[in-house]
Amino acid sequence: MSLYIKKPTRELSIGEIINQSFNLYSVRFVYFFIPFLFAGLMNGTFNMVVYTYFPLPQPPFEYTSPEELMSWLGSFIAAVIVVAALIGIVGWIVTTIINGVAIKYSSDLLEKGDANLFEGLNFTVTRLVSLLVVGVITGVLIIIGLICLIVPGIIIAIMFALVTPAIIIERVGALESLERSRRLVSHRWGKTFVVFLLISIIFGIISALANTVLSPLGPASSIITNLIEALIQPVLPIALTFLYYSMTAKEAQLAPTPSVPPAPVPTTTPLKFCSQCGYQIPFEAKFCPHCGKEIK
Repeated sequence: MSLYIKKPTRELSIGEIINQSFNLYSVRFVYFFIPFLFAGLMNGTFNMVVYTYFPLPQPPFEYTSPEELMSWLGSFIAAVIVVAALIGIVGWIVTTIINGVAIKYSSDLLEKGDANLFEGLNFTVTRLVSLLVVGVITGVLIIIGLICLIVPGIIIAIMFALVTPAIIIERVGALESLERSRRLVSHRWGKTFVVFLLISIIFGIISALANTVLSPLGPASSIITNLIEALIQPVLPIALTFLYYSMTAKEAQLAPTPSVPPAPVPTTTPLKFCSQCGYQIPFEAKFCPHCGKEIK
């Protein structure tokens, strides 16, 4: 099926990025939703298994000795660390892959008019090492920035917002994607921040409502919540793709037009003739090749 939404050839406004992202999502809803649905089922099922095999210790009774309280606290902290590590690592890898697939699928739709999910998955897997490496680098930098009065962390998150599109679309490495994202986002920090903020608000509202309504269901609520969140999750990678193409269009408009050097002026060699026979001779000749007269 051909697509009427094309790759941006100019810089888009915030409203255009959000609007075109939802339009593209609605046109190919099933193809965008299926990967995130699968990821939601995988994450939700894995979370439920982790909570089943690593249950958090119940708090002690009101009247207990300090030794028992400290023993419970140690067990509780250890269980929390194990559960958080397992859920966090698996969720991070799955989310990285699915976001890469969505960006590849969006890029192919905008550039070619059609796309294939399996091709996007295979391509994303080949770029997974770079995606995970850049995820670790940006994650550490953002955490350090958030510790340093929060604002630096937000700035770093905005600066490296386009690392995944750079890796997927331009096929650059992890370190190159950091510099590429920084250049694309430069002078458009506010636009990038607002795009992230609007999508985060939408996702946050839906996620909060799902958690509130489904929390009485116990462990099963994790699966259902992930399924509901999968409905809105594709919007972020789609918006990042539009933001990337908007920034590259801006970059192309700001690039200086290469000057065309003037055409070289052809040089002409003056004619020379023999004074005795009138035969045309080479300019550097000392004797006429026709009559043999010495040329002075």
